[in-house]
Amino acid sequence: MKIEIYKRGQGKYTRIITAVTIFGLALAGAVVLSAQLGAIGGLGAMKTYVQFGIPTLVVLAFGLFSFWIVNRPRTADFLIATEGEMKKVSWSSRKEVVGSTKVVIVTTFILAVIIFGVDLLFVVLFRWLGVMG
Repeated sequence: MKIEIYKRGQGKYTRIITAVTIFGLALAGAVVLSAQLGAIGGLGAMKTYVQFGIPTLVVLAFGLFSFWIVNRPRTADFLIATEGEMKKVSWSSRKEVVGSTKVVIVTTFILAVIIFGVDLLFVVLFRWLGVMG
């Protein structure tokens, strides 16, 4: 089996981000796994090897998996096409993004105040009806 990168140079950023994300998730999982394995009793002198060996093997396996998945022709072609489409998109200017963000934040606060007011009205109503104590 020959190890090579499928369509080298194409879709570089999407492949790197995908592989790093898979590897990062595996690393986070390995940290949790290591903590869980550390709680197992009765292993004696092997406890350290089990606690750190198995998570290391998991990280290595997912590292190989991430390399394989981003170099699989079907996946690689999809990631290459995705990166090509990302370059075609006309992104909003910084001014538009900041303006839209302000609108969303203000709208969220206005809705929060309205919902709080309606909640207070329900509290008053339910106390008047004797439902709440």
